[in-house]
Amino acid sequence: MHRPPNLDDLPISHHFGGGVYAKETRIAAGLILVQHKHEHDHLSVLASGTVELLIDGVRSEMTGPACITIAGGKHHGVKALTDVVWYCIHATNCADESEVDEVLTASPDDAQMASMIQALQ
Repeated sequence: MHRPPNLDDLPISHHFGGGVYAKETRIAAGLILVQHKHEHDHLSVLASGTVELLIDGVRSEMTGPACITIAGGKHHGVKALTDVVWYCIHATNCADESEVDEVLTASPDDAQMASMIQALQ
């Protein structure tokens, strides 16, 4: 069953250094995260755990440690099959955790996001 998370309640840590930003998210087993898309390519690192990953309609299962490139403009989502530690890594000069999401995210496509959530359930 999909339990929509309150993103403010997820354990998130922000890491900044040398023009690179890493957003560390700890995702409990069973949660589905489909949040947004980015204008530019970025790396995602599954540090630990197993997820079902959906990118632009392509579904795969991954177990960490693993690193993937997510192309810009693609909605992406994960369903945590186990407890997961996930990093999104971006090149940016923004070093303010209260502004970095606004700087890095593109306008979401709500219909596409709803479709992805349904596909991951």
